Amino acid sequence: MKRWLKTLILIYLCILFFGSFLAVGALWIGVFEESFPKLAEIEIFLYYFFAGAIGGSLRHLYMFCSHYMNDEEIDPRHWVMYIFFPLFATGTAVIAVNLIQSGILMIDFTDNLDGPYAQVSVAFFVGFGFNRFLNKLNEISTGLFDMKKQKQD
Repeated sequence: MKRWLKTLILIYLCILFFGSFLAVGALWIGVFEESFPKLAEIEIFLYYFFAGAIGGSLRHLYMFCSHYMNDEEIDPRHWVMYIFFPLFATGTAVIAVNLIQSGILMIDFTDNLDGPYAQVSVAFFVGFGFNRFLNKLNEISTGLFDMKKQKQD
């Protein structure tokens, strides 16, 4: 992989990681509420979205830096993973929290009057290990919707 591409990926992941923290902070103090009043209606989902982005970008920053620092050859096809996986993690985190809150996935959140810390934490973990979460989700959906297995019963 060319040096300029490695630098570009590193900058991208850093912007995504630190930018997500800034976005959460801006949401927390209400920066966008005056300019975008409709944003308040989806604010909670944005917390999950950015928590997933923080988790996904952190994991891929770690992976990228560990390969780079150990002077390991990075497969040029992996640039797609470093660019898109953190983005996939954002939506996956939002969906994961909704699946849990709907009762489909059995995790019970405790009520916290100060904020949705458990939900945001789950969104972070899903973002961090989103490919593993997708593997589990695939297992669950296969079990639920596998017509061959249902016909045998």
